[in-house]
Amino acid sequence: MNQRTIKAAIAVTGTGLHSGQPVDLEFHPQPVDTGVIFERSDISGSQPIPASAFLVQDTMMSSNLVFGGTRVGTVEHLLSAIAGLGVDNLLVRVSASEIPIMDGSADPFVALLLSAGFREQDALKKFIKIVKPVRVKVDDKWAELRPYEGFELNFEIDFDHPAIDKDFQHAQLQFSTQNFIEQLSTARTFGFLRDIEALRQNNLALGGSMDNAIVIDETSVLNEDGLRFNDEFVRHKILDALGDLYLIGYPLLGRFNAYKSGHALNNALVREILSNPDSFEIVTFDDNATCPVEYLPLKGVAVEG
Repeated sequence: MNQRTIKAAIAVTGTGLHSGQPVDLEFHPQPVDTGVIFERSDISGSQPIPASAFLVQDTMMSSNLVFGGTRVGTVEHLLSAIAGLGVDNLLVRVSASEIPIMDGSADPFVALLLSAGFREQDALKKFIKIVKPVRVKVDDKWAELRPYEGFELNFEIDFDHPAIDKDFQHAQLQFSTQNFIEQLSTARTFGFLRDIEALRQNNLALGGSMDNAIVIDETSVLNEDGLRFNDEFVRHKILDALGDLYLIGYPLLGRFNAYKSGHALNNALVREILSNPDSFEIVTFDDNATCPVEYLPLKGVAVEG
């Protein structure tokens, strides 16, 4: 189970959720043990920003990294795609202070990374294995990671709204690349129509639309095509959490459980784990067959050695 990067650089242009402006996004291969790093192409000489939980300084509506006075925001959907595809080393170059929103899910980033292809590198993939339970709690909201042979994500939301069915407010994902792509990657972010005007008065969500989010009024989903899954709302919360958790620096082995958690609590959980070294250990696997999670290759997708 070796580390991997992409085979070749690839680029796309999208729209910033909050700015409403075009944003250029590039992915570039990186050497072993680099991790995921971000770079602002619009700022000459700007320092690379590591994908680190300790650099998250703002969690209003998204996870936002700040380093050396430079900001890259709305990183969670992209990081979810990177985690889901098992990419260890990558440079993400972006021409604005936020990653483009695309369709509000991780799916466009998955497609872009798959089209770039993957290159297996000559170093073992490192995992953070949870060995002691860690929980964070604020009021009635909580999130935890517990020891588990594999990686499982369980999430429960609690919205008292006619458009969000009570029977579909809990979801679970047994992590693998295949499960991520088929069950999670296309779940979109969502928002309430009543909040949009207030957000826009504060220069937020200027690029938001029904092309990149599920929009809900007082009674129903306004998107003409409806939901992609009956439980798309909670699936997207798991998608967010997967991206937030990848800011721990390595793929995880453990069981993630959460109730009404968001970016701030997800980040607090990662920081709590990293601040308690006895709660985890770094492990590697010499043989793919012994690794408790399954990554690529997928059918029709080549991973070069």
